[in-house]
Amino acid sequence: MFVKIIRKSHIKELLAQHSMKNIKKRGIVISYILLFFYVPSSAQGTVKDSICEPTDSVKPPAYYPSEKHSFIHQISAEIRPGAVFQTNDFLRGYTEPGKEHRYFYSLHFKYAIQFKPHTLVDRIFEGTYQGIGFNYYNFGDKRQLGNPMSVYLFQGARIAQLNPRLSFNYEWNLGLSWGWKHYDYDTNPNNVVIGSKLNAYINAAFYLKWRVSREFDLITGVDLTHFSNGNTEIPNAGLNLINFKYGIIYNFNREEDKPKQTYTPLVIPDLKSHITYDFLLFGSWRRKGVMFGDKKIASPCKYNVWGFNFAPMYNLCYRFRTGISIDGVCDTSSGATAEDGIAALGEDSKPQFRHSSIANQLALGVSGRAEYVMPYFAINLGIGVNVLHGGSDLKSVYEVLALKTEVTKNLYLHVGYTLQNFHSPNFLMFGIGFRFNNSTTKIYR
Repeated sequence: MFVKIIRKSHIKELLAQHSMKNIKKRGIVISYILLFFYVPSSAQGTVKDSICEPTDSVKPPAYYPSEKHSFIHQISAEIRPGAVFQTNDFLRGYTEPGKEHRYFYSLHFKYAIQFKPHTLVDRIFEGTYQGIGFNYYNFGDKRQLGNPMSVYLFQGARIAQLNPRLSFNYEWNLGLSWGWKHYDYDTNPNNVVIGSKLNAYINAAFYLKWRVSREFDLITGVDLTHFSNGNTEIPNAGLNLINFKYGIIYNFNREEDKPKQTYTPLVIPDLKSHITYDFLLFGSWRRKGVMFGDKKIASPCKYNVWGFNFAPMYNLCYRFRTGISIDGVCDTSSGATAEDGIAALGEDSKPQFRHSSIANQLALGVSGRAEYVMPYFAINLGIGVNVLHGGSDLKSVYEVLALKTEVTKNLYLHVGYTLQNFHSPNFLMFGIGFRFNNSTTKIYR
C-alpha cells in the first residue's frame, strides 16, 4: 500500500514537472514568434513589407519625417574615362586624316540629398537620392569639338541590396551643356555632330556602391551618354558615348547602423488604385530638311511646334502608372517646300522656302503611356500613331520620352522629345502640366 502511494505521488510530481516544461517550451516558442515579427531580422534593422524607425522616435503612420535633418546630405566626385561611338566620318577621322575621335574623359562634381533610411519614403522608393551636378569633358580636340561643360539634375535609387555594405543602383542625368566648337560652314565645316552652342546632356548609369564607413562610399559602374540639340539646329547628328565611372561620396550626417537597436514597424499606407488625369500644354521650335529637286536641303527657317496631351493614367502603385494619351500637335514644318526662285541673268537661282496651309500642319494621335514615378520626378514613355492628320509628314508612328518635374502635388514641368518611326528626330516638348483627381497619399512633400 505504501509503495502504491509513493508511486502515485511520484507520478503526480512527474506530471507537474512535465507541465512546467511544456509551459516553459510554449513560452520560449511564443517569445521567438514575437521576436520574429517585432525585431529586425537584418543587421540594418529593416522589417520586410514595413517601414522602421527607432522606438524612441516613432511617429504615427499618418505622419512622415519632417525634422530638420530628414535628409542625408552628400557631395561626390567622379572620373569617367570612355569611348565615342563611331557613328559618322567626322568621328572616324575620314574628313581630316589623323583626327579620330575615339576616347575621352570627364570629371563630375555633385551635391545630393538622400532620404534617411528606416523611413516610409525610403522603404517605398528604395534609397532614392537627387541633386545637382557639374561636369567637364575633354575629347582631345579643342579646335573642332571644344571642351564642353554641363550643369544637370540627377536622381538615382537602389535596385538591389547585395549585402549590408554593397548595393546595385541606377542613376539618370539631364542637363544643359555649353563650350562646344559647333558646326560652322566657314570655320568648322567637318563637325556635323554638334550644330549649336547649347546642347542637351542625357546620361544613364548602372553602378555598384560600397559603404566603406559612416562618411564614405566608393562607386564604380557603366554610363551611356548622349549630347544633342533636339533638332533645334542643323546639323544634329548628336554624340553618343560609353564610359566607366569611378567615384567617391562623402555623407555629412549619415548615422552608423546599430544592429541591436530595436525598431517598431510602421506600415506602408495602402495606395488605393485610382485614375488621375494629366493635361499638358507644350511648345518648342525645330529645324528641318526639305526636298529641293531630287535632294534634301536644310531649310534656314525655324518652325514652331505647339500641342497638348490629355492622358487618363491608372495609378497601380506608388511607383508606376499607365494609361492612354490623346495627343494634338500643330507642326508648322509639316508640308514645307523649297521651290526655284527668280534669279538675275547669269546667276544661280536660290530656293524659296514656303510653309504649307494650316490644315497640313495639324494632327491628332493616340499613344500608350507608361510612367515610372519617383519623389519629385517621373519618367514618361509613350508610343503612338497619328490617326488624323493633314499631310504625309505627319502620317507616322511616334515615340515620346519625357521627364516630369513636380512643382506642387498637381502641377508639373515637362521636358520631352519625340521621334518618328523609331529613328527620325522630331521635336522637343517644353510644357506645363496639370494633374486632376490626384488622391495619392502625401509621402515626401
